[in-house]
Amino acid sequence: MPWLRTEGWAGAAMLLVAVGVSLPALLGMIESALPRPVWFLLLVAYLLGFGTMSVVGRPRWERVSLVLAVLCSWALILSTAGAGLIQVLVVLTAAASVYVVPPLGTALIILLNTAVVLASVQIAHAEAVESVLLSGFYLLIQAASAFSTATLLREVRMRTELARAHVELRAAGVLLEESARTAERLRISRELHDLIGHQLTVLTLSLEAARHLEGEASRRQVERADQVARELLGDVRATVGEMRARPRDLGAALRGMVEDLPGLEVEIATDPGLRLGETEQIALIRLAQEAVTNTLRHAGATRLRIEVSAQEDGVVLLARDDGAGAGELELGNGLRGLRERFEQLGGELTVDPGPGFPVRGRLAGS
Repeated sequence: MPWLRTEGWAGAAMLLVAVGVSLPALLGMIESALPRPVWFLLLVAYLLGFGTMSVVGRPRWERVSLVLAVLCSWALILSTAGAGLIQVLVVLTAAASVYVVPPLGTALIILLNTAVVLASVQIAHAEAVESVLLSGFYLLIQAASAFSTATLLREVRMRTELARAHVELRAAGVLLEESARTAERLRISRELHDLIGHQLTVLTLSLEAARHLEGEASRRQVERADQVARELLGDVRATVGEMRARPRDLGAALRGMVEDLPGLEVEIATDPGLRLGETEQIALIRLAQEAVTNTLRHAGATRLRIEVSAQEDGVVLLARDDGAGAGELELGNGLRGLRERFEQLGGELTVDPGPGFPVRGRLAGS
């Protein structure tokens, strides 16, 4: 599951830290200006906002979750006058904000958090030097956490882009190989037809004329040769037809395209008896490529299954991952172009933005 990745474990650890630094106030070991039930509700709201910040998958709600977590952390810190380690909450929100807002927004949150820490220390009647040192310490810790998270996020994005480029390169190689194989089959089939086929046709006509010559023994030999020549001509034509129509195995092409992807396990399943033309194969390979790249970029998934099967209404490719889905359907240029291609081939392409983000492409059976 996506939440079992490194980022998910890091988020879970940060939630445990938030609960840990809040325990003294929850247990009454630290005095709070707010009634304990109210303080508890604020903590729950903080944990809810922090926990859903990078899970909901919608930028607007992610920003709402961030604002909720930041405001609740301020209320929790100010109501306890900064006692204990409750100021650690600002470090957590500063680190998590990197996933939601641009660097300038994170910098603003860090400065406001630092001001809240300074105010909480002043409420506790601390000396000026102690207040400056403590607030400066939390300023540096927030900045270090934000930089570390930004570095991790940049590395994850670079790995994703590298994996996407890997898929596109493999797909281009598969399509180029398929085009070269098709061109080579056509060249050989033309040569066979033009050279051997022509010669056998001439031989058949010559033997047909020789059949009318005198001599029973000669006639039998000529008839036998005529039969052999006709059989050879039929075999050549059958071989040429097979070479023109025989496509590359689609399953092997797809598995070669998604082999050794970092961070994403792709399962390919195809019906063994599928027979598709070159145009149909290219359309299905392109759709599989788009499904893989979209999963790498947006889904936060670890598994993707691509299934190609022959059904009553045609050949169907279904791609589904183990991500949470997009929530809202916004087709990019890739999927829009593929939808037009499938419609031109007499098929259709449908996308479900729900869990798994299922993509279904259907081509009319040949």
